[in-house]
Amino acid sequence: MLALTRKRGDSIIIGDNIEVIVLGIQGEQVKLGIVAPREISVHRKEIYEQIKFENEQAAGSSSINFKNLFE
Repeated sequence: MLALTRKRGDSIIIGDNIEVIVLGIQGEQVKLGIVAPREISVHRKEIYEQIKFENEQAAGSSSINFKNLFE
């Protein structure tokens, strides 16, 4: 893991086309701005995990038992 110290208005660059900007700091909360191409999804971790879980559930419930189709 890379740990960085940034101030309000500072940013970091990820790859060639993602920028993370520190917009503000209030107490223990940091407000971040993220500039990324539209084709790159950006989610809070808890939302990403929920989407992943729901996708796994949907894939599991619609699976077909191909073995029984040909018997």
